[in-house]
Amino acid sequence: MKDLRLPTFSVEDILKATGGRLIQGRPERIFRGISTDSRNLTNDNLFIPIEGDKFDGHDFTGSALKNGAAGLLVQVRKEEKLKNVPENVPVVLINDTVKALGDIAHFWRKRFDIPVIAVTGSSGKTTTKEMIASIAGLSKNVLRNYGNFNNFIGLPLTLLKINSDHEAIVIEMGTNKRGEIARLAEIAKPDIGVITNVGPAHLEGLKSLEGVREEKGDLFSRMKDRGVAIINNDDKEIKILAERWGGESITFGIGSDAFIHAENIIKKRDMGVNFTLRIGKFKRKITLSTLGEHNIYNALAAAASSCALGIDYNLICEGLEAFKQIGGRMDLHRLKNGAYLIDDTYNANPASVMEALSSLKELKGSYESTVVLGDMLELGGQEEKIHEDIGMHLADRSVGKIFLMGRLSHSVAAGAIQSGFKSDQIFFIDNPVKLAVCLKSYLKKGDWVLVKGSRKMKMEDIAMAIIKVFGEQKARKNNFEF
Repeated sequence: MKDLRLPTFSVEDILKATGGRLIQGRPERIFRGISTDSRNLTNDNLFIPIEGDKFDGHDFTGSALKNGAAGLLVQVRKEEKLKNVPENVPVVLINDTVKALGDIAHFWRKRFDIPVIAVTGSSGKTTTKEMIASIAGLSKNVLRNYGNFNNFIGLPLTLLKINSDHEAIVIEMGTNKRGEIARLAEIAKPDIGVITNVGPAHLEGLKSLEGVREEKGDLFSRMKDRGVAIINNDDKEIKILAERWGGESITFGIGSDAFIHAENIIKKRDMGVNFTLRIGKFKRKITLSTLGEHNIYNALAAAASSCALGIDYNLICEGLEAFKQIGGRMDLHRLKNGAYLIDDTYNANPASVMEALSSLKELKGSYESTVVLGDMLELGGQEEKIHEDIGMHLADRSVGKIFLMGRLSHSVAAGAIQSGFKSDQIFFIDNPVKLAVCLKSYLKKGDWVLVKGSRKMKMEDIAMAIIKVFGEQKARKNNFEF
């Protein structure tokens, strides 16, 4: 039987969505589902080959047809790769297969009158997205993107999973160069837009903090005063964007001037954080299992987004309390010797590193702390200065020892030493196991270790090595929960 839940398109639909040209095959053919992977498709899929840095999907059109593809999208000047395609197979010629994928996803998204919440920001967007899904999932069938499906390929593939059972869609949007958020917003047509914060991230492509602000702000501008903008009232860059917004908005922040705000914050070290969530006249004390003040902001952004969806206040509180942090984002492990490991290895930029260091200082109390830091990437010509600044902040956070990895580690060390950090407490590493063994020689009960770095630095290997060398305690209910 055909899977009727797959997106269904006629050749005419594809031509209308992409502006392409049918160069062979039957125009009455129907496609069920879209695939960009020749190894993972089902019968009657439309195969869209993607050209990457190390491969070209056009080289696998033959494999796609053998595996059941019913038609092909082909990029101009790639027609020579179609020599063995049967004449009855529809082939649509387009200028850019990545753009065409987005156009088709937009075409499909418009068929559904379902609210789409789009989340972007310099940090916290994945956690905020997952918090929104945790809340909305209590009363709605929610579709959300997974992993790094937040770009020109992943986001369209997520939207192509929409079906009539869904009642809300939550997606995050990533960017590293100008114009990407605008295009993603054009594809998704969001009804609710969330910018968590604006900080110095992806400066290699966005050049400056102003460039980051304008790139993130394209989420609001592409909504064109329709829908609801979720505004971080405590972020001065976002307040600039808010002044330009002419539509409905909901503000959040740690301050009474925001419609949704946190009061009576009590940080419970490794047990999370308590605060009173106030939404208009309603207020209720809730407990987050996540670490760090920055996650309060993420929770407030999620609460504001859920308000825009019309979700009941009590359900918002229940959804936040039910949320469990996902791996690699301030993910807490208690080692068998009683020390704590914070695995914050999913990614890193200056803002998120500062947030993690502030959380570490609060959590460690009177105990010792160690920071294992890999390079922050995509910072362009400012990379050495920014890494030096992080080193200076390391000295201000009462860190005991610093382990550094990467090309820019000497800039971090220079900044730390300039601020008074002892050079004999700074170590340069290239082997996760050796690092873990070194930690074993001095880390004691109650001490803390933070591991962080950009995704391409593979800092998760270090976190895994530490857990393997030390062993991990299991969480005990009402004693140690996370």
